[in-house]
Amino acid sequence: MVLSHTAPIDSSPLVEQDIPIPEPKAGEVRVRVKTCGVCRTDLHVTEGELPPLRPHIVPGHQVVGLVDKFGAGAKRFRIGQRIGIAWLRWTDGKCRYCRAGKENLCPNAKFTGYTEDGGYAQYAVAPEDFAYELPDELDDVAVAPLLCSGIIGFHALKRANVQPGCALGLYGFGSSASLSIQVARHWGCRVYVMTRDAKHQALARELGATWAGGSADKPPELLQSAVLFAPVGSLVPTVMESLDMGGTLAIAGIYLTDIPPLNYQKHLFHEKTLCSVTANTRKDGEELLRISAEMHIQPKTTTYPLRDANRALQELKHDGISGSGVLAVE
Repeated sequence: MVLSHTAPIDSSPLVEQDIPIPEPKAGEVRVRVKTCGVCRTDLHVTEGELPPLRPHIVPGHQVVGLVDKFGAGAKRFRIGQRIGIAWLRWTDGKCRYCRAGKENLCPNAKFTGYTEDGGYAQYAVAPEDFAYELPDELDDVAVAPLLCSGIIGFHALKRANVQPGCALGLYGFGSSASLSIQVARHWGCRVYVMTRDAKHQALARELGATWAGGSADKPPELLQSAVLFAPVGSLVPTVMESLDMGGTLAIAGIYLTDIPPLNYQKHLFHEKTLCSVTANTRKDGEELLRISAEMHIQPKTTTYPLRDANRALQELKHDGISGSGVLAVE
């Protein structure tokens, strides 16, 4: 499913095309794609909220597939092994961020489904060093959302300084939040969910939320940590008011509408922290996959055939997906 020009998703800009099967370069592996998660970042790429970097792109960066070919020198995996390909595709390994263990901030990074073709296709390639071994405990559909929604949510929990047993607020309850809540509950946190959609509130309660309300509602207690998943900047002052002294808000989206002016005394005083989340490191992904297998995480998914990628993204945009959307390629 190829994007040749950005456009509103309701115009179905992704077009089914036959394109050459990609050949893995040195150090790369090719997979025959089994599933690919549907992510809000794919929506931002499709609609141009992330500026286009090339004229034609195959979106998709939560790729599960079976290795079927190696590039020169690639030897980490075996033919037929199931692996995952995520958003962070490559970093230079040399810049000061990479050397400091912050490869997610590498200024020369490349991204699956944005700078290079992704997994809305039958085949995909990636550098073997940036692919993931996948736990046997999770099937092809269940593991796909972990490769971005899960990893970013996990990184966001860490950026929000979530501690076991704390009061945590999640604002917006799409794919990433529906996975993050399960990790937070595994850590014994009291989780309060603020989201505009009644069915998402119901899912939050089903997954263990202590309380669920509207997107602008105040939670029943002050929060030590909060994550804003909804790309709505106007919610930031609301969340900051709901933080306890010393609390932290992490903004998890790659895109956010403008934030209204903040009042220092009201929103930031008492050592409150406001921070962003930028991609993830491979260490985040490896840790999240290990924890997910241990806790037998249960992603709630809706599956679509590959040719229905436009419909999947449309339903994502209009809050029609409960949990995570996944494209079944085979």
